[in-house]
Amino acid sequence: MAYSASSTGGIDSGADKAAKFVRSMAGLVGAVFLLVGILGFIPGITSNYGSMEFLGNDSKAKLLGLFQVSILHNIVHLLFGVAGLAMAKATKSATTYLIGGGIIYLVLTVYGFVVGQNTAANFVPVNTADDFLHLVLGVGMIALGLPGRRAVDANGARTVA
Repeated sequence: MAYSASSTGGIDSGADKAAKFVRSMAGLVGAVFLLVGILGFIPGITSNYGSMEFLGNDSKAKLLGLFQVSILHNIVHLLFGVAGLAMAKATKSATTYLIGGGIIYLVLTVYGFVVGQNTAANFVPVNTADDFLHLVLGVGMIALGLPGRRAVDANGARTVA
């Protein structure tokens, strides 16, 4: 295992590198979600902007002309982004954000595939492009968060090995 001097004068172990990686990835994912939430409110980047509804499948607005959005959908992205930035400050919370958020997105994937796009249950709203993006996000976020599980123990303390 390679070691290098850390900024605190100690030694960077594999756990230190994993912890830094997970915190960085949580911050990056959070920043992307924040950006997506903002872009969802910008006409031109969001097509059919004038038809955007607060919630429900009647919203014809599409981010980048592909992903169906509503005001609620954009607010969820903003909140998810803020949560990611806030939780990126500590390894345990960053890991929780990435793995927990990944699980949420996998549940949303199943929800999107099961619930009809033209039903009242599709209140966020989501379309097929959203469903596949949620699948990629879910798997990706979990994969990014897994190194954090090795970097902290059940109590949030740093691992020795």
